[in-house]
Amino acid sequence: MADEFDPEKFEDKYVHYFNELQRAYKNAFEQMNDRYDSELIHGIDQMVLNESEPFYEDGEFRVELPENPRERLQGVLVDDETFATILDEYVDRIEDELYRTLGVDRPE
Repeated sequence: MADEFDPEKFEDKYVHYFNELQRAYKNAFEQMNDRYDSELIHGIDQMVLNESEPFYEDGEFRVELPENPRERLQGVLVDDETFATILDEYVDRIEDELYRTLGVDRPE
């Protein structure tokens, strides 16, 4: 288990929390891959989320996506509404996993 979460250390997250970040993203990927088309989930993971950035601000985790996430997804047939819905759920799961993996209570 990781030491107690330190918001200041999270500013340098790839030094202090790299393993936890990898685990959170992997856990979210596995959950989404079990529920949805694996080609779509792999595409989102490799073409959109690979450029995402997790932040911890004001007591909350959030995942910032790269610009134009829909345009990044190439070679996967999906309508825009489905893409947006699944991407939103995927980001929510990553954020859930960040709280869980880093042992931080989610704000009410």
